[in-house]
Amino acid sequence: MSTQLTLSGVFPAMCTPFDDDERIDFETLQQDAQRLEAAGVDGLVPVGSTGESATLTHEEHVRVVEAVIEAVDDVPVIAGSGSNNTREALELSERSADAGADGLLLISPYYNKPEQRGLIEHYRTIADAVDLPQIVYNVPSRTGRSIDPDTAVSLAKHENIAGYKAASGDLGQIGEIAERTREDEFSVLSGDDALTLPTLSVGGTGTISVAANIEPERTCAMVGAALDGDYTRAREIHHELGPLFRDLFVETNPIPVKEAMQIRGYGPARMRPPLSRLSEEHRDELEAVLAELEREPTVADAESESESESESESEPGGDQ
Repeated sequence: MSTQLTLSGVFPAMCTPFDDDERIDFETLQQDAQRLEAAGVDGLVPVGSTGESATLTHEEHVRVVEAVIEAVDDVPVIAGSGSNNTREALELSERSADAGADGLLLISPYYNKPEQRGLIEHYRTIADAVDLPQIVYNVPSRTGRSIDPDTAVSLAKHENIAGYKAASGDLGQIGEIAERTREDEFSVLSGDDALTLPTLSVGGTGTISVAANIEPERTCAMVGAALDGDYTRAREIHHELGPLFRDLFVETNPIPVKEAMQIRGYGPARMRPPLSRLSEEHRDELEAVLAELEREPTVADAESESESESESESEPGGDQ
């Protein structure tokens, strides 16, 4: 593998902002990348499902990757480069590598529903040709086909296949893959915010997260606590974020998260057709959840404040 990539921590699945003419708003895109980097995330994932890659041309796809790379200083950029056409996925992967991506996220082929042997051939073809760390992405709700544990374990043996994004909702399957690849240099990442903490508890190493676009600090605090073995703290933050996790998936992703981005002032909610804006009913609920998160200090903030008070009290002349 030409590039070492640590797949541990929080990797926001970035949105692609559009202006009123449905053109990519590159200025907002780069500002968003910088905001997330400053919040302490471990990497960025542009042009995945959350980035509306299905509505981007190949030229736009590569330009988004280039723009995010240009915007950040010190976090890896993992480019979504999957397709249901192996040749097309290979081309996008090669172009993303040429643009300077640090790794690739490859959704399994959708619509045509290959057999497991076809999935293995698809991923190995790209891994043989592109010398970057690659993440196999299993999201059967979008693709119509799940990547079986045996397939994931087989792919983990390839030196360029570095991880597995788990968005099947099947914690038993996720745990089995983590168990059977624990001797390999292979990471299991949550692809479902509501299951990030359970995934970490069975051997996962991080998350490619939608919620981290909105609450990057809290998401990093939750994942960091779990990876440090502090599940009491991680569970408290998980419960703080629970309403947001649910509201970000009341309609097809990324409809709710782009609405949340607009509410928070991070970017426009405009979608490219056939996706549409979030319904008014769901927007009201989302607005209330976001307002509540802004009112309540995070567990991390509360602990930091408590530590500061303790240090102040212990200093000579401090308040008694």
